[in-house]
Amino acid sequence: MFSFGEFFEAQVQALRREQRYRRFRILGRRAGEFPRARLAEPDRPPRDVVVWCSNDYLGMSQHPTVLAAGHEALGRYGAGAGGTRNISGTHELIVALESELASLHRKSGALVFSSGYVANDTTLATLGRNLPGCTFFSDASNHASMIEGIRRSGAGCEVFAHNDPDSLHRLLARSDPATPRVVAFESLYSMDGDIAPIPALVATAKHHGALVFVDETHAVGVHGPEGAGLVAQAGLLEQVDIVQGGLGKGYGAVGGFVTANATLIDFLRSYAPGFIFTTALPPAVAASALASVRHLRQSLRERRTLFERVTAVRSALELAGLPLLNSESQILPLIVGDSAVCERVADRLIDVHGVYLQPINYPTVPRGSERFRITPTALHTDPMAEALLVALRAELLREDIVRAA
Repeated sequence: MFSFGEFFEAQVQALRREQRYRRFRILGRRAGEFPRARLAEPDRPPRDVVVWCSNDYLGMSQHPTVLAAGHEALGRYGAGAGGTRNISGTHELIVALESELASLHRKSGALVFSSGYVANDTTLATLGRNLPGCTFFSDASNHASMIEGIRRSGAGCEVFAHNDPDSLHRLLARSDPATPRVVAFESLYSMDGDIAPIPALVATAKHHGALVFVDETHAVGVHGPEGAGLVAQAGLLEQVDIVQGGLGKGYGAVGGFVTANATLIDFLRSYAPGFIFTTALPPAVAASALASVRHLRQSLRERRTLFERVTAVRSALELAGLPLLNSESQILPLIVGDSAVCERVADRLIDVHGVYLQPINYPTVPRGSERFRITPTALHTDPMAEALLVALRAELLREDIVRAA
């Protein structure tokens, strides 16, 4: 008989041998103290650390308005939504959240999902499965959730070179204009921190009559007027058919969403299994997300503070000769190039310096480009930034990744 236990153990051990085994750091986040946290793991003593790899870019998970909204909703409505959206789960707060998100993107409809991954996967799979003869045109660096949704749809897929409108044009030009075509790309890529040439890609797609889907997970809340994202910053909300976003990054809560015209949203609401058959976001989560979206539509302070911090940290790391990619965003990738070195450096950063950075290894990034993904937030301080620089310089010097001054 087949030995399931031996199979699973062999697969895990293979990841360990290849230095690709994912270690999950156990963090004790404390309200009001982020980016400080308590690291408590079975194999090491508890350690206070400063987190430098969070997606909570604006620190909105700690904002008093967001916390108050979540507390109030928890006390009023209870912990859970009670069901799927179709069966008792469409509570008034999630409806208000969708209305706010539609308004944010100047669209007539919005749909909230349990995560950004599910929003991408479900929306793209539903489009591809239902549009007759659909072909996707997908950026080569698209997120796994987009790739998986396209794959599950069963539709055709052409991959264009990363951030390359000419490559997209060539592929679209040789496709059948009588069939539905969907161009899918991200506005801001989370591993390299680079920003797509949104106007050129949108213009190319529209020239060929394609529907445009843009993932703004790492941009909403952080970029654009009212935190509406990079598509809004480019003035192209009317040209982009579907805007996807996340509630767990710039907005500091959890969940994902898409905005589009009301008819397209109603189509997704009616045909998307990943929406229909899953429990709705709890009222307290929806209330926190709603408070965060509303606050960031009115306040510039958090975004200004974030980018002041990002500029300062980037300049200091570059001046120190650390191997940063040229990033235009709040994401600062520091290339190490070896998974074993990444793991060693990460351990010493924690044990010696109280700095938490998570190694990013293959297959999340290509082999030879293993890295740390440094994400300054609006709540990091100058002393924290100085400590990060000292720690990185010391440990990368030890590994001969940087040279002595």
